[in-house]
Amino acid sequence: MSETFGDPMTRPFWAAARERRLLIQQCEACGAHQFYPRPHCLACSSLGMRWVEARGNGTIHSLTIVRVPVTPELVPPYAVALVELDEGPRLLTNLVGDGFAIGDRVFVQWRERGELPPLPIFAAAKDVAHGSP
Repeated sequence: MSETFGDPMTRPFWAAARERRLLIQQCEACGAHQFYPRPHCLACSSLGMRWVEARGNGTIHSLTIVRVPVTPELVPPYAVALVELDEGPRLLTNLVGDGFAIGDRVFVQWRERGELPPLPIFAAAKDVAHGSP
């Protein structure tokens, strides 16, 4: 597929997502990580940003359960969470499974979407056998 799914700033993220790899930006000057992508570092304003692969592990910072239908792809109820990656950035995402609580450890999974790039979603580390969350 030739589409870039997004603007040039997000192209590396979506290309990696097709390979089931979670990329975030890292500043070449100060080492800070960030997501969503920007042309400059939020910590030091450097323009030297590079893409690095995140481990895919994190902690639930905040969550809510959606009980109203919003899109056919997501049948309520479903969990929406702000996951803080071990590298520092926070991602707004879906959680798969149930019984979540703020502070729970999670790891990245991928929601397939046909021809579109898969979306990073997260599962509870306690519910699924996984390397080392």
